[in-house]
Amino acid sequence: MSLMIEVLREPWADEAIPLPSYETAGAAGADLRANLPPEIRDQGVEIQPLCRVIVPTGLRVAIPAGYEMQIRPRSGLALKHGLSLPNTPGTIDSDYRGPLGVLLTVIGTEAVTLHHGDRIAQAVIAPVVQAVFAPVDRLDETARGAGGFGSTGRG
Repeated sequence: MSLMIEVLREPWADEAIPLPSYETAGAAGADLRANLPPEIRDQGVEIQPLCRVIVPTGLRVAIPAGYEMQIRPRSGLALKHGLSLPNTPGTIDSDYRGPLGVLLTVIGTEAVTLHHGDRIAQAVIAPVVQAVFAPVDRLDETARGAGGFGSTGRG
């Protein structure tokens, strides 16, 4: 199944940077790339440990109603450099039309420099169901009950 996602490049964006793409036939996430403004393309973006930086993609997207775009870390960058998203997964709502930036952080001990065109995150398109929240006098019983964090076993 495929779904059309309309993509608009920012006026300053480098058109040589590919649009989000799936690197393998079975990939769930489309790679997002850093598309840096002209004034910082040569130097890149440095992220210090435990700091947060929004890295631009140079894109705006139109997600169809009933879907969201989830922004997730790339596993290789997380393993090798401790690069992650502090709000993973990030959500791009279907009614948002602003710039698509990726909020990144380094949870390792060394700074990471991202360069123009680097793959920085992945985007997963997922269906969304909006619920109706209704007050009730009591909830049904379950085997778990009110058991919270860690209540179902170790780890």
